[in-house]
Amino acid sequence: MSTGKESCLHTHLALLPRREKRLRCRHCHLTIKADELQDGFCPECYERSGCKRYDFETVASETDGKAVYRCEDCGAIIETGGGAQAGRRSRGNNGNVR
Repeated sequence: MSTGKESCLHTHLALLPRREKRLRCRHCHLTIKADELQDGFCPECYERSGCKRYDFETVASETDGKAVYRCEDCGAIIETGGGAQAGRRSRGNNGNVR
C-alpha cells in the first residue's frame, strides 16, 4: 500500500531557513544563539552563581553545508549537499519520512 510521501515526486519545494550558529557555555552547557548573548557572558551562570563567564564553544548546526527543503505537497524534508549523505531524507520518531 502506497502513502502520499512514497508516491510524491517532490516537485513543489520550499527552501527552509538556515539555523543560526549557536554557542554552548563550557561551564553550565547552556546552548544559546549568539545574538541572544546580550552582554557577552552566560546568563545562566550569572543567574545561578553571580559569576560572569565568557567561555563558550561554537556548536555546529546539523545543516552546515547543506540546503534543506520541504516538499509543499507531502511535507518531506529533503537535504542536499554536505557530502556522503547528500539527498538523504530524514525520518521522524515514528519512522516516517519528514
